[in-house]
Amino acid sequence: MSSPPGLPPYIVIFGPNANCTLEICPIQYSLYGYRPSLAANGSFIGLFGLAGLVHIWLGIQLKTWFFMGAMSIGCVSALLGYVGRVMMYYNPFNFNAFMLQIILVTTTPIYFCAAIYVTLALTINEFSPSLARFPPKYIYWVFINCDVVSLVLQAAGGGLSTSTSGKSQIGVDLALAGLAFQVFTICIFCALLGDYLNRYYRSGLLVANPLHNRFLIFFAFLVITILMITIRCVYRLAELHAGYSGGLIRDEMLFIWFEGFLILASVYSMMLGHPGLVFQRRKKEEAEPPRPQGSEL
Repeated sequence: MSSPPGLPPYIVIFGPNANCTLEICPIQYSLYGYRPSLAANGSFIGLFGLAGLVHIWLGIQLKTWFFMGAMSIGCVSALLGYVGRVMMYYNPFNFNAFMLQIILVTTTPIYFCAAIYVTLALTINEFSPSLARFPPKYIYWVFINCDVVSLVLQAAGGGLSTSTSGKSQIGVDLALAGLAFQVFTICIFCALLGDYLNRYYRSGLLVANPLHNRFLIFFAFLVITILMITIRCVYRLAELHAGYSGGLIRDEMLFIWFEGFLILASVYSMMLGHPGLVFQRRKKEEAEPPRPQGSEL
C-alpha cells in the first residue's frame, strides 16, 4: 500500500514492506485506525491461557482426549492471536503482528466446533444411538471435514489478502467463503442437534436417565456455546464483507464483544458443561452394584 498524502513517498503503511511507526504516521492511517486495547487483549491472553490449562487438566482427569486436544489447541491459537494484537498496540503498522492475529483469531473457533461435533457423536453413541437419523460416526466424519475446509479457506484467504497488502480480492473472497461455509455447517449441525434432542426428550429416556440433571446441564451449555460461536461467525462475516476499508473493522468495541468475549465465554461454557462430567459419572454408576431396595442412601 503506497504512502498517503503528507508522508514521504518511501513510507509504506501496510503490507510486508510496511515501515510506518507511530512516530512517523498518524494512527488513522493504520488498517484498524486505533491502537488495540492493551488491557482487553492482555486479559484475553491471560484468560485463554488459563482456560487452556484447565481444559488440559480436565481432559487428563476425565480422559476426554480429543475434546481436550481440540479445546487446548483452540485456546493456544486464540492466545497467540491476541499476542499479535498486543504487538499492534505498540506498533499498529506491524504487518507480522497483523498477520498473526488475523489468521489465528479468525480460525480459533474451528477447533472448538470440532470438539463439539465429536462430543455430540460420542454422546449419541453412549446414550441412545437408535434415535439418531444416521450412525453417529458420520457426524464427526462429515463435520470435521467441513471444519478442515473452513480452516483452509480462512487461513489461505487471510494469508493471501494480507500478503498482497489487501489488494487481493481473491484472498478476501476465500476468507468470506470459509466463514460462510462455517456458518452453514454450524446451522446444519444445530438442526441435527435439535432433531436429536427432540427425539430423545419425546422417547422418555431423558427422564429415566439417572444422570438427568447432568445431562440437561451438559446440553444447555452445549447449546449456549453453539449460539455464541454462531453469532460471532455472523459478525466476522459481516466485518469481512465490508472489507478492510469498511467501518466494522475499525470498531474495536464490536470486536471485543462479538469476537473476544463471545469466544472466551464459549470456552468457559464448555468447561462448565464438560462432557467428561457426564461420561465418567455414567461409567461410575454402571460399575457400582445396584443397591438393595429399601437401603438408605
